[in-house]
Amino acid sequence: MQRRMFMLNTLAAVPLMASNPDVSPADREKKGFKVAAGEGRYHGPIHLQGVNANVLAVKVSGKDTNGDLAIFEQTSLSPGRGTPMHVHPYQDEVFTVIDGEYAFQIGDDKYRLKSGETIFLPRQVPHSWIQLSERGKMMVTMQPAGKLEDFFVAVAALKTPPTPAELAAIFAQNDMKVVGPPMTVD
Repeated sequence: MQRRMFMLNTLAAVPLMASNPDVSPADREKKGFKVAAGEGRYHGPIHLQGVNANVLAVKVSGKDTNGDLAIFEQTSLSPGRGTPMHVHPYQDEVFTVIDGEYAFQIGDDKYRLKSGETIFLPRQVPHSWIQLSERGKMMVTMQPAGKLEDFFVAVAALKTPPTPAELAAIFAQNDMKVVGPPMTVD
């Protein structure tokens, strides 16, 4: 019986260790921080180019959590636009709509979200979203943090909108895969 409990407890901890085996939660900074509305933790507002013209603010960076978590505030300025269908192989994603209306597709399922509603997008499941309202705002949580912050910085640095092939390459460099075109709203 003791061996069985040891195995269950040990195996249950493996996914936690696998996210970042070189860093323990004990190694994190022991000080909280505040980030002002519309501001970002390390980058200031990040103005996207290519996928859409939205503005991102990193509220909690993967740098703050040793890669365990990242939280972004997205101000949506691109009605009728969203993301191509894509996959995050290693991260779960949670969107909470603060203002406006959006449509999401997760696998074959479609949803409409309005202010105050939240949606969970599991890792390894293709998904996309599109902004339906004139303006909008969402909080986006990634767990673990992954490379989405790096993706936003790379897209913001572009001088011209990328081609679909260039965009797919940027997705791939940041551990995401484009698997289809942006969703359409029925």
